Amino acid sequence: MTTDDGAGDDAYWRRPDPDAPGGVSGPPRASGPGIPGESAGPDGSAGAGPVGYSGPPVGSPPPPGWRPPVVVNPAPPGTLPPQDLAALDGAERNARTVTYGVGMIAAAVMIILTCLLCSRLVF
Repeated sequence: MTTDDGAGDDAYWRRPDPDAPGGVSGPPRASGPGIPGESAGPDGSAGAGPVGYSGPPVGSPPPPGWRPPVVVNPAPPGTLPPQDLAALDGAERNARTVTYGVGMIAAAVMIILTCLLCSRLVF
């Protein structure tokens, strides 16, 4: 519901002003029997106006067995295998040596191919 009363977009959500006539500021509120905060007259029509806010409704506690039953408990977490840090360092060192070796061979092949192509252009 939107109203064009010039009070701004958030006027609908402001708290009631107790000093305002009728005790309400902002857009008009619905009234009638069955609406919370309204008092009804003897003939069922809207009464004198809104009643002060009395807080949220009081809830009743849930019944004793309201939670679902637990069927299966999860297994405890497993343990990780121990790490051999010296072996890991050795494997990294070997991998680095292989990577540098492949890189040097690829660079040598590229240099040889470049020299062959340049010699074909010159001679």
